[in-house]
Amino acid sequence: MKEFYSNGKLLITGEYFVLDGAISLAVPTTCGQDLIVEPINQPELIWESYTNTGECWLQAIFELPKLRLTSASYDDKQDGGKGSLAENLFEILLQIRQLNPSFLNTEQGFLVKTNLTFPKNWGLGTSSTLINNLANWAKVNPYQLLEKTFGGSGYDIACAQNNTPILYTRNETNPIVEKVNFNPTFKDQLYFVYLNKKQNSRDGIQRFKSLKGNLTSEITQISQLTKAFVVCNKIDDFEKLLIEHEQIVSKTIQLKTVQEIYFSDYFGQTKSLGAWGGDFILATGNQDSLKYFNQKGFQTVIPYQDLIL
Repeated sequence: MKEFYSNGKLLITGEYFVLDGAISLAVPTTCGQDLIVEPINQPELIWESYTNTGECWLQAIFELPKLRLTSASYDDKQDGGKGSLAENLFEILLQIRQLNPSFLNTEQGFLVKTNLTFPKNWGLGTSSTLINNLANWAKVNPYQLLEKTFGGSGYDIACAQNNTPILYTRNETNPIVEKVNFNPTFKDQLYFVYLNKKQNSRDGIQRFKSLKGNLTSEITQISQLTKAFVVCNKIDDFEKLLIEHEQIVSKTIQLKTVQEIYFSDYFGQTKSLGAWGGDFILATGNQDSLKYFNQKGFQTVIPYQDLIL
């Protein structure tokens, strides 16, 4: 039996701009996804994916060594009845086969189980943890595999592989990843709030690409802000950095900030994370923050130290 595990991820700075080479601050989460591989006698790959509550949300069987999808079932309610989950997995396996022709090219069968330790709709890296685990099993470059499948900057792969905050700079399939000591003295005043909807990062990326012009100046600003975030030791200064970062992104993608849309009366400061419009936001606050966000209809409010490694 083989077992692989990858951390979930959050992008603190550099959303969108990380795609164009801005230095970004990313943090791995205390939750992630594992992948367990057990050999079996029949020439099949039997795949089972489980939620954090133990429900099977995807089951698929592939014939080996042809790597042909022979059957699949999935959770209609969980995934909007799209029915493409098994096909997506099939495409990933085919791309791995291109990178490593010997992968699953055998009469030896396998039972593979994946287990999430966070709710699938939180957007903490269901796809990136899968890609990293599969790449480790198949002994291929996870950044190459990501590029061939889901695309994106790759910061989520770096988080999957690291147990500390990182500075991330995209560089095709060989990114620059620097471990940093981002451990704010005021972290007990930081919270993550889930906005009750999973954002499709690919939609956000397409919007960014369609609106952006020459971003040389903005990329430099975001990179400088990222470095300032790492060394910041006062909550007031941290909030100023959050505001400045939000204004740059807001102007570029021509959307209002999350503070303007939802939290204009909030006593602290909020910042979108990753693709705007969904997933988590970062908020500064105090013991009254939980009540405030709950009254706004946002029930998932997690203290920083409970979610970040």
